[in-house]
Amino acid sequence: MDLKQLEALVGIDDHGSFSAAASALGTVQSNISGRIARLEAELATTLIERSSGQLTEDGQLVLIRARRVLAELESMMADVLSAHSEVSGTVRVGMIGTTGRWLIPQIFASVRAHHPRIVLRVTEGTTTTLEPQLLQGQLDFAVLTLPVQAPELAAVELFKENLVLVVPATHPLAAGRGHDAPPLPLSVLEDLDMLLPLPGTALRDEIDLALAPSGLIPRSSIELDGLRTLASLVFDGYGPAILPATAVPQHLREQFRLLPLADFPQRRVGLVARRHGLPSAPSRAVRELLIESVRTEDALPEGITLLSASS
Repeated sequence: MDLKQLEALVGIDDHGSFSAAASALGTVQSNISGRIARLEAELATTLIERSSGQLTEDGQLVLIRARRVLAELESMMADVLSAHSEVSGTVRVGMIGTTGRWLIPQIFASVRAHHPRIVLRVTEGTTTTLEPQLLQGQLDFAVLTLPVQAPELAAVELFKENLVLVVPATHPLAAGRGHDAPPLPLSVLEDLDMLLPLPGTALRDEIDLALAPSGLIPRSSIELDGLRTLASLVFDGYGPAILPATAVPQHLREQFRLLPLADFPQRRVGLVARRHGLPSAPSRAVRELLIESVRTEDALPEGITLLSASS
């Protein structure tokens, strides 16, 4: 077994076919086919169904390990280079969309100022889509909604964020409510057809948990996994939703009202990484800058509470 065989398997999964993997890896299709055949012979199993080009169950198992092996090799090379010169390398970060809107520009500016030879690759998504990528080694770390489900992952809480009912400024619930108005009772949700996160997502779990003591079951007109899409539907007039405060950008704050709800929890957001495996020097450097950015109160948007202030 050699690294080129593992690269071939990852390349096929990433690019969808033997020929596309060959192009991405700078070789010919026959080389990719030969590498996969030798890997299958050594493992005594079929890794890829030739008729469909899809990985088998065994192929998926090997793929997870292959990604981790290649990620460790990349980290080793980055560590050696960084030990003898300026910290350099590629860092792959996952970021939930609403947090990425305000945090990514801060991290980018900080990395460029302190470690200009580090290249950031940021993947935006939801916690449910980013968590598997982190487990498979496609990401070095991620900023996700807590709690995460996989026991192989460890999280450090970064901040808490207010969850609010977002309605147009012309909505009856917004009438006469200033910034110092008391939270609305949960009973106001009984008559609303809301846009809701998909069941099983972190935000939906928090909403359902907060409403459970009252026995209130929210009425939904649509359910989906993706906060930015959910927020966009609210902004386009399809209905109200319970969203993190930062889901409403500053330029829309005059057109929409962020209404606090009584006895409603805050969303917890944390930095998540795999429990096992040593992070590379570039990854450690970016993590430190990210934590520093989050803990600079002047740079935080409205609705965010630092861990130190809430604990």
